[in-house]
Amino acid sequence: MKILSVTDIRKLIQIIGLQNFFKQLIGALEEDFGRWNEFTLTSRYGMFFPHGVIELMPCADRQFYTFKYVNGYPDNPLQGKLTVVALGLLSEVGSGYPLMLTEMTLLTAFRTAATGVLAAKYLARENAASLAIIGTGAQAEFQVLAFAATYPLESVRFFDTDPLAMAKFSHNMAAQKFRLMPCRSAAEAVCDADIAITATAAQKRQSLFEFEDIAPGAYIHAMGGDSPGKTELSAKLLNRVKLVVEYKPQSLVEGEVQQCSAELIHAELWELVCGKKPGRLDNQEITLFDSVGFALEDYSVLRVVYELAKHYHIGTESALIPEPDDPKNLFGVLQDFDRQ
Repeated sequence: MKILSVTDIRKLIQIIGLQNFFKQLIGALEEDFGRWNEFTLTSRYGMFFPHGVIELMPCADRQFYTFKYVNGYPDNPLQGKLTVVALGLLSEVGSGYPLMLTEMTLLTAFRTAATGVLAAKYLARENAASLAIIGTGAQAEFQVLAFAATYPLESVRFFDTDPLAMAKFSHNMAAQKFRLMPCRSAAEAVCDADIAITATAAQKRQSLFEFEDIAPGAYIHAMGGDSPGKTELSAKLLNRVKLVVEYKPQSLVEGEVQQCSAELIHAELWELVCGKKPGRLDNQEITLFDSVGFALEDYSVLRVVYELAKHYHIGTESALIPEPDDPKNLFGVLQDFDRQ
């Protein structure tokens, strides 16, 4: 079985390039959302604890079964730990054998950003040039660079309640071509933005900005860490925009749309990709993609990484699965070991 570490993922990105990886991943996501009915899909399985949540996210088609182990612990940075960490596994459906175990913390950031860009293809204006991001924590750079790989961004406005997070983001983005504009509030950041991203982790109900703060024709990607009882935008705003989600059964429990009825949701993303429902209708419409993160997205990034790892011979082959000479003699593996 192939094992990919953080070092392996870094090496892979260095080989093919950040923008190239985003483009391949966005293409795979569009392909997989476009064959939605070929998958066995389910909401994620979560266990909630006083300080956070630990979840398993499975998905399968006729070729591969994948799942991701992921946590969400908003206070972890106070202990010098990441808010979100994840591991992913890809298995062969034909035999049930695991093929790859990989880090998924970086890959989750990549696939979350890429999914937002895929939704933007149907919900944002094609000439979008200004972006605002609220929350400049661990996900922020991935979000901005994914959109910069697809849209001719001229300016990026940003705000976080933590000045150190803003300074970190500014440093990491300093070499980019777009103009960086630090802001004093979320409302100031989203003013006149073509694309607005909410990426906060605080486990509470809040309203980062209101409908009146958003420019006509804006696309909002609400992707901050989601769970029951945690929202970033008001029900009043949701009632005035075109709403798209990934998977209603999951989004209605933990997304922004937990505040409203299913009838308010215009479409699931796959319906836009397959042409079953329209996306943006005109340049004045305000659209919102309520992205909570869905297992199909993990499937897409895992299959992309698996093929790339094989092609570039990245990763370590490890004997995590016993291979007895006689498949009915599992105990023989121990006997062979004993003789050594």
